[in-house]
Amino acid sequence: MEKSRQTYEMFVQLVTRLVIEELEKFQRSVPIGVSNRHIHLDRKDMDILFGQGSELTFKKELGQPGQYACEETVTLRGPKGELSRVRVLGPLRSESQVEMSVTDGFALGVRPPIRESGKLEGTPGVTIVGPKGTIEKDTGAIAALRHIHLTPENARRMGVRDKQMVKVEIGGLRGGVFHNVLIRVSEQFAPEMHIDVDEANAFGVKNGDRAYIIVD
Repeated sequence: MEKSRQTYEMFVQLVTRLVIEELEKFQRSVPIGVSNRHIHLDRKDMDILFGQGSELTFKKELGQPGQYACEETVTLRGPKGELSRVRVLGPLRSESQVEMSVTDGFALGVRPPIRESGKLEGTPGVTIVGPKGTIEKDTGAIAALRHIHLTPENARRMGVRDKQMVKVEIGGLRGGVFHNVLIRVSEQFAPEMHIDVDEANAFGVKNGDRAYIIVD
């Protein structure tokens, strides 16, 4: 009887420890958003592509507050080919930026460097075709550096800081560990990790799956 009670108590302790570990792991996790190719436009390029004074047409909200997909699309052209129906994301920005996967770059014949959003110096350009006009861009095409959006409260709770590089564990049959994941912190953000289609396919990830932050 005594041995049975001890075995039961050990089992309860084990289950309790495993549950606590899983809860702690979940608290260090964020949902994943998979980013397909898309484009951000400034006012000048919007006028050329869609007409003077044109406005973006809301389609659906995205994971980050104030960000949304638009009804408007463009065609991207490069030395080797083109990609049609590339979604415009709103709102308008101070500088146009094309975000694509490395595979998209192969299709176009360009080599988009892996960059943090907004870091466009020395990047290749593409031709952007809209319903009202065409633009030859000298720069602006990147493969976005995988990153995690956090609020300051989330960052404090997880023990990370803005601009820190962390590792992230992904579960599942094709799961693994992402290295060099950028932490971005702002009151304007919602907790979410952004990866592109190439990365999602390699790890068998879909929208809403969880990413677990590893802090060395």
